[in-house]
Amino acid sequence: MGLTIKQIRDNTVRARHLMQRSRSQNFAVGAFNIDNQETLIAVVKAAQKLQSPVLVEVSHGEVEALGLDNIRDMVDNYKNEYGLEMYINLDHSPTVEACKRAIDAGFEFIHIDISQANHDAPLDEIVAKTKEVVEYAKFTGALVEAEERYFMGSSNLHTETIDYEEVKKYNTKPSEAVDFVKQTGIDTIAVQIGNLHGLYPVPKELDIELLQEIRNGIDCQISLHGGSGTPLHYFEEAAKVGVSKININSDMRYAFRKTLEKVLADNPDEYAVVKLMPQVYEAVQKVVEEKIGAFGSAGKAVV
Repeated sequence: MGLTIKQIRDNTVRARHLMQRSRSQNFAVGAFNIDNQETLIAVVKAAQKLQSPVLVEVSHGEVEALGLDNIRDMVDNYKNEYGLEMYINLDHSPTVEACKRAIDAGFEFIHIDISQANHDAPLDEIVAKTKEVVEYAKFTGALVEAEERYFMGSSNLHTETIDYEEVKKYNTKPSEAVDFVKQTGIDTIAVQIGNLHGLYPVPKELDIELLQEIRNGIDCQISLHGGSGTPLHYFEEAAKVGVSKININSDMRYAFRKTLEKVLADNPDEYAVVKLMPQVYEAVQKVVEEKIGAFGSAGKAVV
């Protein structure tokens, strides 16, 4: 069942208030990717237990698998049943058209990422298409996020170690962040400070001094992608600097798959898969709870 335009606008107003609170109270909101209903249940239970606001996010693959309207309905059903402050983020959407469809469906957060489809996309194309989404989003009030260049990695388990000399080439330059925000009018900029998508054999190292330089130059929200595999103290420091949103995906997928493999091996004669899933989403829930604790968002929900 679709939302009315008034309901959508009311939701986006509350989403904007959440981002303002995160800045004034120095906490970050977790944006947790879901692949299916089980991962959604894990996020919901963690948010309820810790009374934390959360973003549920889906990228292009999840949207194709689950459907925009179905995602909207599932999130609303759980939000109302459990009494949560919960919003939806469209993550790394590669096209303007996909962003517009999500805005129409009532997604409160929209991430336009032209460089996702074309890693070498020129800056003028990225700016122009981002501005188009920003303008379209004004109708509902949805918050628009973007970055000025390709973001390294993929949401998977990587076997190679991190080449930090290569990673540094993609780090956000404070002056470029200022220009990009001014040119596009975005609500949130996704910065690169050593973070990259996916899980690696070594922990990630974030440049908090660079983050502070970026924060000093811009007034919009800041998000961190590629949060999986990051020592928790970096999240605590980032929230104090003024990061409002942190994305988590691979840590959840790893917990989901490893637990599912064990449950299946331990129960070779059980074919009612629904009976096996509680152990799986409980493992994912633990991951979500750990991140919420580091983000400082526990007890910050306003329902």
